[in-house]
Amino acid sequence: MSAFWIRLIQLILSLTILVVIHEFGHFLFSRVFKVRVEKFYAFFNPNFSLIRVKKVNGKLRVKFFARNVPESYEEEKRFNFEGKEEVTYKPIDLDTLPDDDWRKYPENTEFGVGWVPFGGYCKIAGMIDESMDVAAMQQEPKAWEFRTKPAWQRLLIMVGGVMFNLILAFMIYSAVLWKWGNSYIPATETEYGMEFNEHAKSLGFQDGDIVLATDGKPAKQFDADLYRAIAKAEVVTVLRNGKEVELSMPEELSLFDFTREVPFISILSPMTVDSMMVDGPAYNAGISAGDTIISVNGIPAQTWTSFRTVLSDLRIKAENEYVDHNLSMIVGGKSGRDTLTVAADADFLIGIYHFTDEYQVKQEEYGFFSSIPAGIKYGWNTLRGYVSDFQYVFTKEGAKSLGGFGTIGSIFPEKWNWHSFWLMTAFLSIILAFMNILPIPALDGGYVLFLLVEVITGKKPKDKFLEVANTIGMFILFALLIVANLNDILSSWIFCKINSRIIWRYIFCHVCFDFLN
Repeated sequence: MSAFWIRLIQLILSLTILVVIHEFGHFLFSRVFKVRVEKFYAFFNPNFSLIRVKKVNGKLRVKFFARNVPESYEEEKRFNFEGKEEVTYKPIDLDTLPDDDWRKYPENTEFGVGWVPFGGYCKIAGMIDESMDVAAMQQEPKAWEFRTKPAWQRLLIMVGGVMFNLILAFMIYSAVLWKWGNSYIPATETEYGMEFNEHAKSLGFQDGDIVLATDGKPAKQFDADLYRAIAKAEVVTVLRNGKEVELSMPEELSLFDFTREVPFISILSPMTVDSMMVDGPAYNAGISAGDTIISVNGIPAQTWTSFRTVLSDLRIKAENEYVDHNLSMIVGGKSGRDTLTVAADADFLIGIYHFTDEYQVKQEEYGFFSSIPAGIKYGWNTLRGYVSDFQYVFTKEGAKSLGGFGTIGSIFPEKWNWHSFWLMTAFLSIILAFMNILPIPALDGGYVLFLLVEVITGKKPKDKFLEVANTIGMFILFALLIVANLNDILSSWIFCKINSRIIWRYIFCHVCFDFLN
């Protein structure tokens, strides 16, 4: 199976889990406060559903590939005193319906699976939502409707989805730590130090430096948090030739400076060959385990980062013009230096595996009970980091990096890996929780904002106002959705000419979530 389909399956499965759990939060609190939930669906079901389940006439009924049940309201047209036509809706007399008609039992929730494999929804009675059920809102409020409940109950119903997404993320992180533990590279334990790009060197960093602290806080792990810490720091302390050196950072330094074509900082690792693919290009050219690559086509490539950069540049260049796949490499071995010709494959890969003893990967193991607080801490730190990164959405670079479903899918591995899948699902769950609590109409946070205003002022917003606000919010979200996915299309088209930073753009991929629930 190709990488595309593996990523697509992971994307659909992950989003389905996240959205169903999110909507279940709304569902559970609705049932607790005796609010009717008319429908609960995984995936969307325009016109028909794959599976539909509901308790009808005391029995559980199941339908496959069934068309949607007609509405329970009849449209009525009349002219007002000004002579203008008005449309009103009156409820169908349920007593006149046959016993097997699903509409006759509105107190029972209809569960189902739609055919559009993204997202899902929970339709709560008496609530202005994306369904824009004008007919139901024109009727007199009922005791079992959302709109008749006290503000604090409605507030809990609305935040239920966010709460469940956070709980899910904490549970996944805890389970991952229990099953696989936590592997990380200590920031200060690298044999050859760190490697920096030209921008970093212009700020005073040198290859071989080891970052010890940022603003006096010790650097712990070589990960995204180290990037964030340096981007925010005023002073970075490095170990250089056995001495501590303090470097002043400019105010304009941002996280985008770390996501250029060549990483701002990476572990300095000599390009030493650990092993080779049998009958691969390097093997056939005479390269042996333990050899060190010095240059490729006359370009220095003595580190793992520079080696990858040279091959990547050749691959990009080959998109527009002919590039000879026979690479001239200077290789250092036991007998000295040799110049070898290596016939790279179509992707300019030569079939070698890099030696990684330049740094030690530490492994932390967790028992069942110790994994729970560790998972919660892990999830909380992830949430805090994402909230911190969110500021970049409002920058020029952030707008360019806004990604849609393509970006979300790209963060999953090309080969199926349960460890990576659950880590990404937990991360996306945190994104979904945070984005939904933003005070934007049509999102959970928009409803929460209006409810808080109601609690403070004692005045409930009119249904018409909520309808207009929800419409405006949906318009804004649709516009962002279009921009995000256009960015994906353009990035795919020009990816080989400009680096789209797809690895880091995941911090902005939240837009598509707003349409999944």
